[in-house]
Amino acid sequence: MDMSVWFLMGAALVFFMQCGFAMVEAGFTRAKNAGNIIMKNLMDFCLGTVAFYLLGYNLLCGEGTKFAGWGLNPFANFAENDWSAFVFNLVFCATAATIVSGAMAERTKFITYCIYSFIISLVIYPVEAHWVWGGTAWLTELGFVDFAGSCVIHMVGGISGLIGAAFLGPRIGKYDEKGKSQPILGHNIVIGALGVFVLWFGWYGFNGAAASDTIQLAQIFATTTVAPAAASCTAMLYTWLRNGKPDVSMTLNGSLAGLVAITAGCANVDVGGAFIIGAIAGVLVCVVIYTLETKIRVDDPVGAVGVHGACGMFGTLAVGFFDYKTGLFYGGGFYQLGIQALGVVCVAAWTVVTMLILFTVLKKTIGIRVSREEEVSGLDTTEHGLESAYPDFQATNYKQ
Repeated sequence: MDMSVWFLMGAALVFFMQCGFAMVEAGFTRAKNAGNIIMKNLMDFCLGTVAFYLLGYNLLCGEGTKFAGWGLNPFANFAENDWSAFVFNLVFCATAATIVSGAMAERTKFITYCIYSFIISLVIYPVEAHWVWGGTAWLTELGFVDFAGSCVIHMVGGISGLIGAAFLGPRIGKYDEKGKSQPILGHNIVIGALGVFVLWFGWYGFNGAAASDTIQLAQIFATTTVAPAAASCTAMLYTWLRNGKPDVSMTLNGSLAGLVAITAGCANVDVGGAFIIGAIAGVLVCVVIYTLETKIRVDDPVGAVGVHGACGMFGTLAVGFFDYKTGLFYGGGFYQLGIQALGVVCVAAWTVVTMLILFTVLKKTIGIRVSREEEVSGLDTTEHGLESAYPDFQATNYKQ
């Protein structure tokens, strides 16, 4: 196989993951907000493309300094620019931005979300990604491993979603007068499941696009298959034991949790390590989602913080244990684990500081949350003038 062609095919698969994210979020939330959710997922990529072209590509891929890159000129010399690198890094950038949409679903002003999405693709994601994948990748030079983005993309998206959801507060009706969590069911679990299958399919490009040869590509496909399979099983078993029945939506999130957790080490752990990482991630995502909802009372409609934030962090640290060359469990000592922890701390600190500043400014200026009346009516109507994402279905129900 011509690996340069596969590189671009992988980028196309990652772009298709935007469809998966949109379907998961739409299916796991209510019908009255489905159009708004589709709009946000579309604009994540479109606004992100503009932002990445204007500045983000330079900050991420340029040589510049260790903090941020510079020196590329995507505005000129069309024939001389590395457009493979541009497109590949762009689709990853859009993924980081769109993770947050699910955590902030059903109560966020559309204009506020657009501004957030633009800024994270313009500055926030490109700077920290530069430390790992850029022209002067100082964390990678120290030995930090994040092959496809458990830390750089998923942890960043999960932390951003946590901060955004905390600023917003819970949806109306999520907690009763005593503070007990109340279920707000998604309107279409079938669409949500379709999104998970689309994401799993796209993840082979997400993890495998940068493979050096077909042997490594096959190894990555293996770890990217085993980890989510194991995670789905443990998530199903955990909910079965906890609730008396296997939970469909949590098992679907278990699949995504395994994919997120293996992303950092997909080329550096063996299949046995991938199995263990996935099995742990399947339980971890359930514990984090339940804890956020019932104990900390952060309303995350789709479980994005647990899937991407917690499992992204865990998957990055897991490389320090399971890297089959340098990991602690393979006789490599503590150095790799220490470097993984350093990378997690640095990227998390940058994300927390910048997102706190961004959401604080947005809250004190144009506001973050829609009014109570708008939330109750649904964002399709109030934000987009869309009578319903399912007008025929609603008309039929009304007549009945």
